[in-house]
Amino acid sequence: MVYFNWNDSLNLMKKLTFKRFWNALKVYSSFQITKLTGNPVQWGYPISISFEPTTSCNLRCPECPSGLRAFTRPTGMLEKSFFQKTIDEIHQEILYLIFYFQGEPYLNPDFLNMVKYAHDKGIYTATSTNAHYLTDEKARQTVESGLDRLIISIDGTTQDVYEQYRVGGKLDKVLEGARNIVKWKKALNSTTPFVFFQFLVVKPNEHQIQEIRALGAEIGVDQVRYKTAQVYDFEQDPHNLVPSIDKYSRYKMGKDGKRQVKSGLSNHCWKLWHANVITWDGLVVPCCFDKDAMHQLGNLHTQSFKETWNNDNYRQFRKELSTSRKQIDICSNCSEGLKVWED
Repeated sequence: MVYFNWNDSLNLMKKLTFKRFWNALKVYSSFQITKLTGNPVQWGYPISISFEPTTSCNLRCPECPSGLRAFTRPTGMLEKSFFQKTIDEIHQEILYLIFYFQGEPYLNPDFLNMVKYAHDKGIYTATSTNAHYLTDEKARQTVESGLDRLIISIDGTTQDVYEQYRVGGKLDKVLEGARNIVKWKKALNSTTPFVFFQFLVVKPNEHQIQEIRALGAEIGVDQVRYKTAQVYDFEQDPHNLVPSIDKYSRYKMGKDGKRQVKSGLSNHCWKLWHANVITWDGLVVPCCFDKDAMHQLGNLHTQSFKETWNNDNYRQFRKELSTSRKQIDICSNCSEGLKVWED
């Protein structure tokens, strides 16, 4: 389901310069030609990119490689100078910048300075947080940074349920952080950031789906959204996370009695045409499903972003996706178009 909010949408449209519109038109046109012909064509540059502020995290969520400390790639912090150099190269084309991949963004001490830098370039900025670091002062700085969208992950309305997925987390800290943001938006007379509670629906919390709506209204967030959970071993489901409510599950039972991804795997992917992900240390990967950066399409420390976007690695990956997507490992658990619902 597509979410629509007038204030948030108008804020995004204000960032749409002619050059960004023209770039988006080229990207969309090349994607449609690729779908029609089966031959990969790529015009323009990404409409959206994700920058990883850090791989560090304070929680131990059971399906998150950052929480499990299961990365083969190194842990580190995005450097402000490297971020600024990359943004300077591509800010005229990109419309939407997500400060998130793995880890907790607020652990990077330069995080809000980087948000401010992108904001000053006229880019729509968003991030996702577990909200444990939204102190009164950080909340004020967040509003002042110009951040456009703040996703607060909250997967339970009581501590006993919340901590079953957000292992090591404290629900009262999340609620305190959300209240601080709402307070400073009012105090500074700011319409941003657009704040929503994101409720990852898993079996332990599915009975609280209605309660989170009431809690969001009580706190004063702008919206409550529901997200389906990616479970790596979805056939066995060792942590018993796949919800019993079909609407909120990424998976369905196949004719062979085994779970399978609902979305199917057609030989096309809009994500690869309009977006990508940059790790804290400058690796360019196809999308957020490549959490351990196993499909490295480039390195921005050795090649510029625009050179990387059209290099041989990218061409080869687009060709593979357009002809045999089912053979690409990170696509096997993909749920593009099935991630989130709003009630």
